[in-house]
Amino acid sequence: MRIVSGRLKGIRFSIPKKFPSRPTTDFAKEALFNILQHSIDIEDMSVLDLFAGTGNISYEFASRYAKKVVSVEQNYSCIKFMREMIKQHEMDAITPNQAEVFSYLNASTETFDLIFADPPYDFKKYPELVKIILEQNKLKEGGLFILEHGKEWGFSDVKHFSYLRNYGGVQFSFFEIENE
Repeated sequence: MRIVSGRLKGIRFSIPKKFPSRPTTDFAKEALFNILQHSIDIEDMSVLDLFAGTGNISYEFASRYAKKVVSVEQNYSCIKFMREMIKQHEMDAITPNQAEVFSYLNASTETFDLIFADPPYDFKKYPELVKIILEQNKLKEGGLFILEHGKEWGFSDVKHFSYLRNYGGVQFSFFEIENE
């Protein structure tokens, strides 16, 4: 795995064997960040990375000078790995938070410019996750929510759905909260 762009471009990292996470592929991640690079200014954004796993997506945002990245992951091994990466590569914008995602969302009153969620593919609570993020004011006005999911899920009928991008077995659904 590698960081594909920004100040840490080219840094490669390997996750330990039997790691309890399935990171977004470099191909899909590069495609996602190409879309973002041409549509938003990541610099100075506040970002929430849900189901952060290895921290792969968080590192990309930090490399592109996001002001703040909160990475939520319930697995201690993943949090430990992220902390080591953050320290080693001086990614002080990232705050790893060991918590179950729904517990975090229900307890937090913070809002973000961008929320990225990559639940495990056997995850069954996609509709509940989308509803909490979009209906409980987790995004700032003008905010963007990106949900990574498999082909068996579709969200085009959900309020605030904007568009879908497909990269092999990886799909990204984009939701936007318009400025009023």
